[in-house]
Amino acid sequence: MQKKVVITGLGVLSPIGIGKEDYWKALMDGKSSAALITKFDTANFSVKFGCEVKNFNPENYIEKKKVRRMDRFVQFAVAAAKLAVEDSKLDFTKENPERCGVIVGSGIGGMQTIEDQARVLFEKGAGRISPFLVPMLITNMAPAEIAMIFGVRGPNYALTSACASSTHSIGDALRLMRYGDMDIAIAGGSEAAITPLGFGGFCAIKALSTRNDAPEKASRPFDAQRNGFVMGEGAGMIILETEEHAKARGAKIYCELAGYGATDDAYHITAPEPNAVASSKAMELAIKDGGLIPEDINYINAHGTSTDLNDKTETMAIKKVFGEHAKKLAVSSTKSMTGHLLGAAGAVEIIATVLCMERGFIHPTINYEFPDPECDLDYVPNKPREKQINAAISNSLGFGGHNSTLAIKRYE
Repeated sequence: MQKKVVITGLGVLSPIGIGKEDYWKALMDGKSSAALITKFDTANFSVKFGCEVKNFNPENYIEKKKVRRMDRFVQFAVAAAKLAVEDSKLDFTKENPERCGVIVGSGIGGMQTIEDQARVLFEKGAGRISPFLVPMLITNMAPAEIAMIFGVRGPNYALTSACASSTHSIGDALRLMRYGDMDIAIAGGSEAAITPLGFGGFCAIKALSTRNDAPEKASRPFDAQRNGFVMGEGAGMIILETEEHAKARGAKIYCELAGYGATDDAYHITAPEPNAVASSKAMELAIKDGGLIPEDINYINAHGTSTDLNDKTETMAIKKVFGEHAKKLAVSSTKSMTGHLLGAAGAVEIIATVLCMERGFIHPTINYEFPDPECDLDYVPNKPREKQINAAISNSLGFGGHNSTLAIKRYE
């Protein structure tokens, strides 16, 4: 018999807030985090704005000596993991370390480290490259550092599938726990790619909104005047436990992580497959895996990037899966406020979904002003809505055609 897996801790470090309460307040306030980039001079960039994490001091979470040896994406991951563990009230010194694991997704990894050390190579020569270059930039250092901090020795790895990375990571953790390999997992994703090279790459591919005169209005998922996504950064981590383990220690249970589905378009390196065959299948698989039927779902946290192709294709996929029930669904995009956190997006968004279920409110899709006839669902425009959520799904769709969906349901 499959083990039931529940969510017992939430840790979020986002452009709209650090910690679940600040994050939730910003979601309810419909607060955009988009603003002019502060980390570097954007004079020669076609886009001047993004969604940066503000007021983050890594020394609040990591000892000063170690901070210097961690890329920013690892710092984010460690901070979010510590927030999640604190929220769960877990004490890992009382746990069997072999029964605890860490799976973290990142789409890009240590981009800032690569840039900094490439500069050293070209300006000062190979002999000046830092011995910490490789262990700072590789994506698996995020779960490795978390494991070292908490002393956990179970399954531990990084997963990279572009913007679906952290959803895949959480889904993998669910499967491993059902299989009996872990009692506890720290799972999620982290991204810190707002650097000159990372940002410039997305400018070059023309994926970003160019609304430089009004950054706070630029991320507008499903709106007819959308013209690209807004790049963000941050991390989200959740604590998963088997129901048996959580109940034995008297943990607060947010909800059940019920289902997971994953597919690939096999179509194009950046564009979604226009008939939404595989993306709709990922939703169907997650719903079925959760022992649910489409009519059980009453909220979808959409991938909702604010790009022309993604938003209309995701809308089509939802209609394929839900048929007439699609008209009764509430759908909203966290990215309208946080921007697109790339490999960390799915984790930050499942946290938003869990909080919406727990608190009986659905956060809005902000900047929704001009209806698009090809995007004709209920996107919870501009204001939060009070609603009890019994079951929900969260979608993540990545470059390369990666599709992944998580399903949660109210714990009873």
